[in-house]
Amino acid sequence: MVTPMERIPQADRKTKELDLSPEDIAGMVDHTQLSPYKATKQIKELCDEAKAYNFYCVCVHPFWTKFCANELKGTDIVIATVAGFPLGQSTTEIKAKEARKAVEDGATEVDMVMNVSAFKDKNYDLVKDDIRAVVEASNGCPVKVILETGFMTYEEITQASLLVKEARAHFVKSSTGFGPMGATIPHIWLMREAVGEGYGVKASGGINDFKDALRMIAAGANRLGTSAGVKIIDSYTWARYTDWDVEEIPCRLCPSRKANFDKMPKGTFQYYKMKCVDCPFREFNRFYE
Repeated sequence: MVTPMERIPQADRKTKELDLSPEDIAGMVDHTQLSPYKATKQIKELCDEAKAYNFYCVCVHPFWTKFCANELKGTDIVIATVAGFPLGQSTTEIKAKEARKAVEDGATEVDMVMNVSAFKDKNYDLVKDDIRAVVEASNGCPVKVILETGFMTYEEITQASLLVKEARAHFVKSSTGFGPMGATIPHIWLMREAVGEGYGVKASGGINDFKDALRMIAAGANRLGTSAGVKIIDSYTWARYTDWDVEEIPCRLCPSRKANFDKMPKGTFQYYKMKCVDCPFREFNRFYE
């Protein structure tokens, strides 16, 4: 049986086998700006870049939904807005109202944050009801549910992904970009394994270059949330004419290497650090000593 860790070199090697054009990758990108301080100029640039590169989507805070709807009028570019962002601790009623208002303002997708606290309490009915309320309030628009995988063990990621699917959302999404770890190959693979083919898996958080993007696709993602979309496409366009290297020391891409004591539940941090003990790639740890 292949372990999540063993998926790292597999995905790394697979990146060069992917028959994807820059346009193909652009068509998977949610061009994202969720900074708390960006102003009108930067949001307009986001929309202009989305049009120039034909990104699938722009993803913004609810405040900017109407603005983006106006800027992207007449295009096929999707507008995604967040709900319960970034902590997922809003009440169900507030999340649903955020989603409903976002759709009224022109959003065509909603990225909501799962209630991780309720999940940790194993209050799975509340988690599913929370998601269902947003799905219903979104009036048929696709809903992506952010797990914040950096707070979860491998087993919890599988369980959470199944709950999202049971609640009839349309995508399971890895991270907000504000939590620990961001998207990792093992986490995306586990999400895809849980929901099966034909379901949405969005990798988000820390995808900063074309190799990151390709790794996430190789692991099972069919959408990419990133603020580095322009850099990814431009660098990949050039790289396709060069003999670029792919394989990295597996530890660099491992969730255990990214575990952060100050930002994660203590038990989850310890869980990932213990994964190093019997890891088949533990000899690579010497590169970090």
